Amino acid sequence: MCVFSAAAQTDHRPLLLLPLLRAPPPPPAFISLLLSSPALAPSLSLSHQPTPSAPAPARRASHTQDFRNNHTGDMATNYKPKNILITGAAGFIASHVAIRITKKYPDYKIVVLDKLDYCSNLKNLLPVSSSPNFKFVKGDIASADLVNFLLVTENIDTIMHFAAQTHVDNSFGNSFEFTKNNIYGTHVLLEACKITGQIKRFIHVSTDEVYGETDEDALVGNKEASQLLPTNPYAATKAGAEMLVMAYGRSYGLPVITTRGNNVYGPNQFPEKLIPKFILLAMRGEPLPIHGDGTNVRSYLYCEDVAEAFEVILHHGEVGHVYNIGTKRERTVIDVAKDVCKLFNLEADKVIMFVENRPFNDQRYFLDDEKLKSLGWAERTPWEEGLKRTMEWYVANSDYWGDVSGALLPHPRTLMMPGYEGSEEIKVILSQFNNIKTKVDSTSDSASETHAFKFLIYGRTGWIGGLLGKICEKQGIPYEYGKGRLQDRSSLILDIQTIKPTHVFNAAGVTGRPNVDWCESHKPDTIRTNVVGTLTLADVCREHGLLMMNYATGCIFEYDAHHPEGSGIGFKEEDAPNFTGSFYSKTKAMVEELLKEYENVCTLRVRMPISSDLSNPRNFVTKISRYNKVVNIPNSMTILDELLPISVEMAKRNLRGIYNFTNPGVVSHNEILEMYKQYIDPSFKWTNFTLEEQAKVIIAPRSNNEMDASKLKKEFPELLSIKDSLIKYVFEPNRKVPVN
Repeated sequence: MCVFSAAAQTDHRPLLLLPLLRAPPPPPAFISLLLSSPALAPSLSLSHQPTPSAPAPARRASHTQDFRNNHTGDMATNYKPKNILITGAAGFIASHVAIRITKKYPDYKIVVLDKLDYCSNLKNLLPVSSSPNFKFVKGDIASADLVNFLLVTENIDTIMHFAAQTHVDNSFGNSFEFTKNNIYGTHVLLEACKITGQIKRFIHVSTDEVYGETDEDALVGNKEASQLLPTNPYAATKAGAEMLVMAYGRSYGLPVITTRGNNVYGPNQFPEKLIPKFILLAMRGEPLPIHGDGTNVRSYLYCEDVAEAFEVILHHGEVGHVYNIGTKRERTVIDVAKDVCKLFNLEADKVIMFVENRPFNDQRYFLDDEKLKSLGWAERTPWEEGLKRTMEWYVANSDYWGDVSGALLPHPRTLMMPGYEGSEEIKVILSQFNNIKTKVDSTSDSASETHAFKFLIYGRTGWIGGLLGKICEKQGIPYEYGKGRLQDRSSLILDIQTIKPTHVFNAAGVTGRPNVDWCESHKPDTIRTNVVGTLTLADVCREHGLLMMNYATGCIFEYDAHHPEGSGIGFKEEDAPNFTGSFYSKTKAMVEELLKEYENVCTLRVRMPISSDLSNPRNFVTKISRYNKVVNIPNSMTILDELLPISVEMAKRNLRGIYNFTNPGVVSHNEILEMYKQYIDPSFKWTNFTLEEQAKVIIAPRSNNEMDASKLKKEFPELLSIKDSLIKYVFEPNRKVPVN
């Protein structure tokens, strides 16, 4: 069988400070150890588990009993949830479940979480996109912060956990992704449930493949208490996840239910799976590839029947139990291919093509489904009817998934295509989801209703980031500082969904303390923030249709033969960086080049920033006034008091591309110190030294250059020259020497 991945976007409130899980990546050997150790083998046989009301061992009695005391009466077989989180709900099966429950139970709040992996599609959820009890959140179950946030802010009491990597072929070639998603992701969810202590049902969706191969002559299918003997990496990760679910049920009293299902088919399924693959290939007149000899036996359930099964288990399933979702109607793979050929009037002998088998291909999966039937569920859709409905849907929606030629290969083993959220059609759909107003969270953002702009600023503790906040306050522009780390994509998405900005300002970055020499000994940290973090933020902004104002640096140039010192010939925006003396400058030049591919970015090259705050140690004037010796070289510089308000105006105008963000002209160290002496301290003295002498006391060379600011000047003709701006914004406001 298979499971599903998912994602979403919607309203959120600010992230709460919970004791959030930040676990390390799972050890690669975890699964093999769990499933191969003889000492652990007995634990792989799941029988009817004792319900959470059973006595817990004394060593954990206090914690577990506290949890159980909060769920008195939860063992009843008529359960009514209030707020349900469905993971992976933009995937195949989960989308049918989400739609069914959303429509049938309008008093339930349904929150779906999906990261929009390659086999999920937002169009799967369009039937309920405008439902008042439905909310879609784009995110990864492996993000502990996001999961904790959703459980608390949405007051979740029920989780239906579908999200997973599911295609067996892919698991042979990319098994670590299956461990990360299926085991680690499940562990994050379980830990969040333990921390919040509010979950009354945790329904974990597993697969019939955890049982391993069924004997060909077996007359009775695997029962829920049968031993787990997975034979492929996908099934092994699902079995490992089940062990965690069972452990949290026993150790912490988490009210868990596990399902194991046969293969599912129907509309909306990604065509890496057998039935939609055969249908699409038949529509194209291409051969139908069959692994091995085609005698492998599988059981198939129509998607609507499976959705009904989950509805029954949700309301009537008993905590601590496992339920098989299956059918006794079996078909060989070659029978499926022949049935598809009949629907398209094709000659099976001419269309069917036998190809190399998988590394291991279980001959048969067979389930005993009597336990679920005892709850009142029954399969309703005959095979012929379900297959015909499925065929008709794919014929009517042949372009639903876009280009899926890679999925239609006989062995799409390494197929890990990006989520189908990049097309213009899906971007429109995503915007529709984001604009939904629901009963669940109808709180409107008064700021966004009364102001044309709302800014999201990164770099709160930094100099420029702090000044931007003050400018917004002065201009009455609503703003918030981002809480996410630049390299954590999920947290950035959460910021944007929560704050709903019109523009994003990136003033975060590593410059080094006390100076750029720090970067020479902290290169991975510098790359992580300056390159990876900046690119991640730009990409997230692009996905959300947001302009990112990126404060970069002009310290990527140095005087050369074409731009000699004192010539007045400055480096233009299109010139290639030529300074690689410091690692800091290398990272900034690297990320600037990559950002050229993002049309939603405005890059502002700041140089040697100066402000009227002469107490700030990062102020260039303050720095050189405290040095015993300084070099004397003319440079382009940025007067923040004048230019930062201009950057806000640039955002309002939606300007994009690269700008040399400096005042026109150059000023030397000695010229600045002369002004300092004239306006601040007449007794001030300093000594010059050469670049060669400077090199003896610093680790990394420094950039010296003149930048051509004519592009910025053309946009803002009122922009002052560097010397005039220094006097107006820095020295006159700080004047201590009386005017003669």
